Amino acid sequence: TKATKEMEQVIMEEGEKVIFDLGIHNISQEMIRALGRLHFRTSYGQNVLAHSKEVAILAGMIAGEVGADREIARRGGLLHDIGKGIESDGDANHAELGADLARRLGEDPRVINSILSHHNDVEPSCIESVIVQIADAISAARPGARRETLDNYIKRLESLEGIAESFDGVEKAYAIQAGRELRILVNNDSVSDEGAKEIAKGIAGRIEAELRYPGRIKVTIIREMRVVEYAR
Repeated sequence: TKATKEMEQVIMEEGEKVIFDLGIHNISQEMIRALGRLHFRTSYGQNVLAHSKEVAILAGMIAGEVGADREIARRGGLLHDIGKGIESDGDANHAELGADLARRLGEDPRVINSILSHHNDVEPSCIESVIVQIADAISAARPGARRETLDNYIKRLESLEGIAESFDGVEKAYAIQAGRELRILVNNDSVSDEGAKEIAKGIAGRIEAELRYPGRIKVTIIREMRVVEYAR
């Protein structure tokens, strides 16, 4: 039908676009089609093709830093979830389906192992496979990437702002930089310079005591005096 042909065209276009964007070569039409199908798959609310592209980019960057094969890492990252684009009536999981396809199409053994081992069903046999595991975890855990992660992320920002706004003299608080900085507006009339310092210390202490977070959070107090006069 016309709709089927149009869908098939979109699938191929999406597959070709991602390999062009990543600069990946020597990939079969069957693999491109499977990649394109990932555009219409989601996992925990995350688009699987976008996730695969992100994993490929991250894997290539990590490989470059540690002296591993960047092309193999990128290719393994792109194809690690390829099994999700394959229809099957059997009991094989997506890692096994993807590895079978990659093996049949002559992919490098390191790429096949990256696909098989990305959920630890099989032990990684090379550094590139370990890198794909790391890149996959980073992409999945990135704030906002997955639905439940997004909910937790929003709750964390709201908790930060709530702690700040519970202090007397605070007018408004904004969690910015993905929650790595908290900017707080205080009332100039009721909060002195020394009072602003005490509020900053108090908020930082409450955050340390009540929240769990990676790295550190910068607490910035903004105490601003505005004087307006009109010349008539």
